[in-house]
Amino acid sequence: MRKGSLNPLSQPLPLLALAALSVAAWAAWLGWDQHRDVAADGSTSGPYQPWQVIGLVLSLLLPVCWAAVRERFAAAVLGTTAGLTVASCWDWSDDASGLYGIGVALVMIGTLAATTAVSAVTAGLWRRT
Repeated sequence: MRKGSLNPLSQPLPLLALAALSVAAWAAWLGWDQHRDVAADGSTSGPYQPWQVIGLVLSLLLPVCWAAVRERFAAAVLGTTAGLTVASCWDWSDDASGLYGIGVALVMIGTLAATTAVSAVTAGLWRRT
């Protein structure tokens, strides 16, 4: 293991790159869709479609795996989590209900859990080969 690979401040470039990439991916996949969909019965859904969220996840999977293989675990986990948390906070901050904070917290917790799991599995599989 490289010295300092778990310390996110030892080399901030991978962390900042993953954070910026996460914000850009959010903007590309989710940032442009701001309107809820109204069904014929009057119910609303959205604003995001499942394919948009799946696209976001898949587009961030490769950079997270790459960082894990390069033993930049903190960058993979914290950079991606910070980027998506900031992007969701910015995107949802105009919500009149005030519940956007709960959504942002769920994005943060979910991203933290998912990137930790993906990084651990990727690093474990990579070490086996």
